Amino acid sequence: MNHRKNWEKLFQLLKRIGFNLFFIMLSITCLTTIGFAQDNNSATNLSPNGTNVGTTAAAFLEIGVGARAQAMGGAYVSFANDATAMYWNPAGIGRISKFETAFTHVSWLLDTNFDYFGIVSPVNNKIVVGLNVTVFGTDDQPVRVVGLEEGTGEFYSVQDLSASLSFALNLTDRFSLGLNAKYINQRIWHSSATGFALDVGGLYKTQYDGLQIGYSISNFGTEMQLAGRDLINAIDPDIINEGVDKVPVNFETGTFGLPMLFRFGISYDKPLGFLESNLLLAVDLLKPNNYGESLNVGAEYLVLDKYALRAGYQSPFMSDHQSGLSLGGGIVIPSRQGYQFVIDYAYVDWGILNFVHNYSISLKY
Repeated sequence: MNHRKNWEKLFQLLKRIGFNLFFIMLSITCLTTIGFAQDNNSATNLSPNGTNVGTTAAAFLEIGVGARAQAMGGAYVSFANDATAMYWNPAGIGRISKFETAFTHVSWLLDTNFDYFGIVSPVNNKIVVGLNVTVFGTDDQPVRVVGLEEGTGEFYSVQDLSASLSFALNLTDRFSLGLNAKYINQRIWHSSATGFALDVGGLYKTQYDGLQIGYSISNFGTEMQLAGRDLINAIDPDIINEGVDKVPVNFETGTFGLPMLFRFGISYDKPLGFLESNLLLAVDLLKPNNYGESLNVGAEYLVLDKYALRAGYQSPFMSDHQSGLSLGGGIVIPSRQGYQFVIDYAYVDWGILNFVHNYSISLKY
């Protein structure tokens, strides 16, 4: 009995700490956003539109995960509740009550491929853990040099990898906190760079039915620097005087930070009263450290708890942003054994870069 009381006291303490952390993190987010905006305005090495485009490493971490989220324009931080939530808001996996897996594949721009695999499992009704892996890269490409434009006979490949462990804690039936710890590696031929990062997030179900608030801070971590045998070369340190042979040297690349991103979102899920249908509306505010502030909006119409139609728009007020309209749908296929297969699709328009098809499959049981 005493042990039970001690556990209850500990949980109440964690709950109070959790609420305090929620508001503290929101305050930090707002203050940091203001700080980034001031840095962007005062920096001298920015592009004419006042951004830090191209100044961060691991750009693949900015590619949204999951066809459902992509079809809704990436407005997902306030209601992420599946195995892709580990990317958008790790607190979202706290709403998962059964074992769940998710796989998504995208034939990305310029003949690249993007794949994500996630597993989530509840420990109990308070704690949920997850594992996810993201891979981005190309097939083998011929090595071309001056004089051998058709190829030297060698081949190289490019591959980016992120592997993460996630943890979510349901402090109450309305409030969850989440943490995602990730290992990051980028490789091009024989050179690679490694980094580590954390994502944190919070999800709050308000007292107004269907209204939720969420936030996340993604990719807070180390800098990355390429190293490897491709950077070893031989140079002549004195090209004027003879007698000095070529000396082997190891070139050193610069270091680059990760694409840190702040998200804050609000969503409203409204039952419509016919055909067991629901209408979900969502808005996300984004502040990255390598671009200006932006807004994503999305909507989902669900019928019979099985069929979904979705639409969204990324950065509707930014004239120089390539991505824009997104459309998609999904279907839930139940099984006699109690499993659920969820198939989702998204079409995302990237303007002059053409469009992208996004496919996702989830298994819930």
